[in-house]
Amino acid sequence: MLPPDNDGSHPDMRSAAPFSDAERAAVYRAIETRRDVRDEFLPQPVSDETLRRLLAAAHCAPSVGLMQPSRFIVLRNPEQRKTIHDIFVRRNAEAAAMFEGERAERYRSLKLEGILKAPLNVCVVCDRGRDGEAVLGRTHQRDTDVYSTACAVQNFWLAARAEGIGVGWVSIFDPADLVEPLGLPEHVAPVAYLCVGYVDRLFTRPELEARRWAERAPLEDHVFEGRWGARRSD
Repeated sequence: MLPPDNDGSHPDMRSAAPFSDAERAAVYRAIETRRDVRDEFLPQPVSDETLRRLLAAAHCAPSVGLMQPSRFIVLRNPEQRKTIHDIFVRRNAEAAAMFEGERAERYRSLKLEGILKAPLNVCVVCDRGRDGEAVLGRTHQRDTDVYSTACAVQNFWLAARAEGIGVGWVSIFDPADLVEPLGLPEHVAPVAYLCVGYVDRLFTRPELEARRWAERAPLEDHVFEGRWGARRSD
């Protein structure tokens, strides 16, 4: 017989009361002050105990059908990270060539990774090896495993912010570039390559905004009512 459900009597259920003002403020502070760190890393090592807390937070992320597809590859070896950095340098040159004029010059001036400077690198990958199985919540949207892995990345990032640890997401790779260096089997897809380490300062707004590459749009421009493009006042 299935345990009682949806009536508040399940032994695993608890109160859903809101957080205290201080607790709520701490959550929003982590969200609002999280930054993509590229060049502010300190040499201070991240302890195994602290790393485990970050990984545990990531492992608690929402997971469609409780499929738990996220895996975490921790890279400490300098030679291995040098290999990854060489790949980045090649791909970054390709990316720079896609911009023209002043935009290209500005692109080349940006520091876009901390692969060698950060004490740790963590590659978050998605084990997609359940393609032949019916998974609750994934029956009609096959990419929910990747979405679930992205949630794990966000959890890791917010927990790191609370610990005073910076995280930088390096996305200037072709995912296939990481297969050989990380020994990834065919059913495992790289989702996020993260540079991880303590920082003593952060930009007060996104670095690309501070460096005038782009601007954060007003929230109102991204919220619709009932259908695409409709505003509440329409």
